[in-house]
Amino acid sequence: MAERIKRSLRRNRPMATISIRVPEDVIDDLKEVAPKLGFGGYQPLIRDYIGQGLRKDLIRLSRSELVELEKSLRRHEVKSGVISAVLGEAAQRSA
Repeated sequence: MAERIKRSLRRNRPMATISIRVPEDVIDDLKEVAPKLGFGGYQPLIRDYIGQGLRKDLIRLSRSELVELEKSLRRHEVKSGVISAVLGEAAQRSA
């Protein structure tokens, strides 16, 4: 996770061109909102929205992986203190 964060903070990341179908009224709204939010155009705003949603989901998925790890450790009758230490280390590494 830490490596992923480092990559995402690089300024000149390689870009890929994609094509998606978006309703025209949504594009019109994006074009209206973008300058009000300080974006130079609607495409950077779309990238920002995608990035926000992606980060939110990555955090949520990371947390669910920790929950599954905890369940597994408890099934194997690992002591609570050890579980807390392991989860603490895992949370620090994913932060």
